[in-house]
Amino acid sequence: MTNDTRSVILFDLDGTLIDSTEAILESFTRTFELLGGEVPEAEKIEAQIGYPLADMYRNLGIDEERIEEYVHAYKEHYRQIHIRKTVLLPRAKEAVERAAAFARLGIVTTKTGRYSRELLEHFGLMKYFDVLIGSEDVRRHKPDPEPILEALKRMEASAGDTWMIGDTCLDIRAAQAAGVRPLGLSCGYGEASALRACGARCFPDSLSAVEKIRSMTVDG
Repeated sequence: MTNDTRSVILFDLDGTLIDSTEAILESFTRTFELLGGEVPEAEKIEAQIGYPLADMYRNLGIDEERIEEYVHAYKEHYRQIHIRKTVLLPRAKEAVERAAAFARLGIVTTKTGRYSRELLEHFGLMKYFDVLIGSEDVRRHKPDPEPILEALKRMEASAGDTWMIGDTCLDIRAAQAAGVRPLGLSCGYGEASALRACGARCFPDSLSAVEKIRSMTVDG
């Protein structure tokens, strides 16, 4: 184990620190325009955010044999627009900076790691994170605990000293299965009532969650 005894805070990305809804919706729309099929309503796409791309297309009705084709087309378009069509969520930058002052940080996302790093570097935040686990780093994705367990392994951290901050029940269930403590955010794609039903305490934004962790680990 590492000699660094600070607590670990793992963050989801979409809906937790960033809002890339515009880029995601545009990229989905583009794939249906190119490859066929009726473009799903925005609400139906947003309801899938947090799942891997292949699962998103599968849940939106794309035939299994064509899913990889749609995923490839999505990534080709997304990589051209993701920087300029993604914004930080309110108080997210302050949350990361505040958290880094008393904890070690990691990102656990179903987003492609390459694009996640590019976005965090663009916003000047990647330097605060010890590890980033993207979709390509694991075989099973949230709500499976594998991504969180992989982050803990790379950070040489224990589950008992770790918190997971996310905006959907996928994050909450993965955290619970990995033995880490989950905190839910209502600023993203999950409803506060749903997050509570999944067993998480809920906060309006990432800074509020970080301040709660600080009060329990440093001040308390």
